[in-house]
Amino acid sequence: MTWSIIARDRDGSLGVAIASRFFAVGALCVHTRRAVGALSTQALMNPLYGPAGIGLLAEGVAADEVIARLTDADEGRAQRQLHLIGASGRGAAYTGAQCIDWCGHRVHDDFSVAGNMLAGPDVLDATAAAFVASAGRPLDERLVAAMAAGEAAGGDKRGKQAAALRIHGDEDHARLDLRVDDHEEPVAELRRLQRKSLERFQPFVACLAGRRDPVGVLQRDEIERRIEAFAADREGRGGPSLAR
Repeated sequence: MTWSIIARDRDGSLGVAIASRFFAVGALCVHTRRAVGALSTQALMNPLYGPAGIGLLAEGVAADEVIARLTDADEGRAQRQLHLIGASGRGAAYTGAQCIDWCGHRVHDDFSVAGNMLAGPDVLDATAAAFVASAGRPLDERLVAAMAAGEAAGGDKRGKQAAALRIHGDEDHARLDLRVDDHEEPVAELRRLQRKSLERFQPFVACLAGRRDPVGVLQRDEIERRIEAFAADREGRGGPSLAR
């Protein structure tokens, strides 16, 4: 009842984007942790997979072994779907034999796509192709563009309701965590929120106290200067205009 894309960027950032004809799909399906990995649990979703899977990745367990441990211990595995990627190495995915068609997954070197109850395999293929085509762009933008391409290819065959996007950089808190829980056009709304976050939210979060700077930027004029510099950098790299 869902499809998603999980990715690791060149700078080590980790991200997940997901959409479904299911209320608040981002609430229990999506899991990330700084310098550890990203995971999505889908189909007849098992919420225990998230914390357990991230915990195993943190212990250094390889992605395919994480999949094996989680599903082997789960009597409901035939109706589960799961994919994940660690801070290094290739990701892994699992689609249970009783997941509803169309269902499947694609695992690449630094990202994976997976879905069930979809219009067809073109949904995953289009999602993956759009992600590859946007190489060099910021991860949040790439993930949203990929989901938009998957939706254009048919998306969830039951329709639309919810979407989510989470990006984890080099801080313990997420760099960006957006949810559209109930909307007629959730992927379009997710894209709108992602673009809105560029105006002030993302550069402001970068000014907050963090692992390398436990105080953060306190001077408001310096915060404003960094917000302006962020906008100029994004537009200079070919991104959408941030003009209001």
